[in-house]
Amino acid sequence: MKLEFNHNPARSWRDISQPVKPRAMSPEGRRRLVLATLRVGMVTAVAAGVLWSAWQVSRVVGEKAPHSSAPVPAELVKDIHLVTDGALDRAWIVDTLALPKNATLLELDLDQLRARVLAHGQVVTAMVERQFPSTLVVRVSERSPVARVMVALGDEAPQTLLVARDGVVFPGVGFKVEMLETLPWLDGVKLARSGGGFAPINGMATVAELLAKAKLEAEHLYQTWHVVSLARLESDGALEVRTQGDALRVRFSTSQDYFRQLARLDWLLDEALRRTGRAAAKIDLTASTQVPVVLAAVAVADAPRVTALNAPAPALARPFAISAFPHLSSQNKNKL
Repeated sequence: MKLEFNHNPARSWRDISQPVKPRAMSPEGRRRLVLATLRVGMVTAVAAGVLWSAWQVSRVVGEKAPHSSAPVPAELVKDIHLVTDGALDRAWIVDTLALPKNATLLELDLDQLRARVLAHGQVVTAMVERQFPSTLVVRVSERSPVARVMVALGDEAPQTLLVARDGVVFPGVGFKVEMLETLPWLDGVKLARSGGGFAPINGMATVAELLAKAKLEAEHLYQTWHVVSLARLESDGALEVRTQGDALRVRFSTSQDYFRQLARLDWLLDEALRRTGRAAAKIDLTASTQVPVVLAAVAVADAPRVTALNAPAPALARPFAISAFPHLSSQNKNKL
């Protein structure tokens, strides 16, 4: 007997009817489904509310805004405001910036203007900013001079330049003449050209430290100082201070404490005048114990020390040395 099967390749076992009921969802599953549906609904509602609020705000703003297509005219620079911690003034900043007559804030190149300000050696840092509608603000910090130097370039007349603590040499602007006259002159330095100015002077931080200590702790001595020489700074680590007319020359060691050397100097000047009746003409403080003191050849009878220091430079006599310091002057006896 031959059996025949009607095989349809388009059908599969999945087409066979299976009368099996799906598994019923548990109560916990139904609860999770409800919560998930609620969360989706809440998020959708909040998003719709935010979008509707934003649309309302933009519509109100658009209704209140003026419907004008005319361009807003650019404001001309009407004022230049300088903020500084030094002596520079508004006239200097106006001349330095050299803005065009009809310049506007928006067309100014702030980086270029800042470079012009920094080109002056008196300026350490500078910041240029726009302050709308029509003000240009320049903020600078300045160097303070600690000494002076006389410079002669070619056939030009000698000019006085100032030197800051970091050795930068610059022409002073805005400083009072009375203050500049209190600054000592520098000697024993060689200026090297750098660009439109001069390269910084090496060793000025050491010089500035000595001058600051003398001005603070022994101003009566500092007021008589006329020249500070750096000629022996690199070779011997020494600075030489000279008073007006070279009446007194004092050599300081840069490796020793300046305050102790100033106290020694103060006492030695008094002691030399008391012992010999003559002012000291040369004192070398670089020695640790023996301090050579060269006396003036001319006796100073009952004269104040400052008067003796400001006298014309006398001939020098043979030196003597003082190795002990039993007491100090009244101004410094409690400082050591």
